Amino acid sequence: MSHQVTSPLPGVFYRKPGPDKDPYVQEGDHVEAGQTIGVVEIMKQFSEVKTEVSGNLVKFEVSDSGTVNPGDVIAVIEEKP
Repeated sequence: MSHQVTSPLPGVFYRKPGPDKDPYVQEGDHVEAGQTIGVVEIMKQFSEVKTEVSGNLVKFEVSDSGTVNPGDVIAVIEEKP
């Protein structure tokens, strides 16, 4: 079953904790429920984007540094128990 991770608020989505850091996760990686997959920045405030399910991250729907609105799909996870 596919699960969509959505943006909690408007802003800019980042896949890395900093410009010179590795991404939180890559497409194809296994993720656990509650794992951070990126952050949304609005007015220099950063909010973590976390998964609600465990499974494989199939793809990101938003590019790194892409603009998002509340409810926009950020990533798709193929759920695994």
